[in-house]
Amino acid sequence: MKPRGTSGTTIALAQLPVVKGAVTENLETHLTYIQQAAARGADVVVFPELSLTGYELELLEQLAMPKDSEVFSTLSDAAAAGNIVVIAGCPLVSEGRKPQIGAVICFPTGEREFYAKQYLHEGEDVYCSTGSESYLFTVNGIRIALAICADFANPAHAEMAADQLADVYIASALISETGYEADANLLASMAKHHQFLVLLANHISSTGGWQTCGNSGGWSADGELTIAANGAKPSLVLCSIHQRTLSGRVEDVESRLCAPVAPGIITARTVG
Repeated sequence: MKPRGTSGTTIALAQLPVVKGAVTENLETHLTYIQQAAARGADVVVFPELSLTGYELELLEQLAMPKDSEVFSTLSDAAAAGNIVVIAGCPLVSEGRKPQIGAVICFPTGEREFYAKQYLHEGEDVYCSTGSESYLFTVNGIRIALAICADFANPAHAEMAADQLADVYIASALISETGYEADANLLASMAKHHQFLVLLANHISSTGGWQTCGNSGGWSADGELTIAANGAKPSLVLCSIHQRTLSGRVEDVESRLCAPVAPGIITARTVG
């Protein structure tokens, strides 16, 4: 994060390829993106829903991570090395219940926090349980609320973020090409209604039977799409926030994990 007194905050939205259930390989890709985001001056880097494992519901219980997981320790080390907040998507162990679709938030100080998805997409309840608490943190005086995919389809989630005086609402998601237009309209209207900035970090890989579309980006408080990735290219969308205004740029990231769409992939998924 920027030294005290430095104006502006930059949030990097990571569009990265993921491999089904390959936590070690996916972690290495995360570390590359974290390093590149930090080198580009980002204060925060946000990854899509279940980015460490892929959106693989049938593997959720097998891959669920305890809060003391070595994976999180590695991410914490990277956050400290890059002086950057890291938000990665992961399945979380929930004692006595089904696992949760969650996010680990690693701060440069070594502190580590967690958020669990509160509102599930149709069919997810077969494999996982819900979280019960909203999550908001502050970077350089900017109050940032976190959502995971279907959270933003429930108006109560954004209402809570507004009640907590969030300046920025970040959705870590999985959205398909066919579903993107409806969800983008929902995020735009949310930004305008609540008068906060809205950012989206979306997948680009075929995962969990879905062909995703990327297009990670950000909407101004007027509901205008201000910055967006070039489709499903591996990239970092660098969103610069200064006095509640949004600007930015897109930086391509080369990755050996990119692959063409596999046959039989579902191409329509919308959250809203």
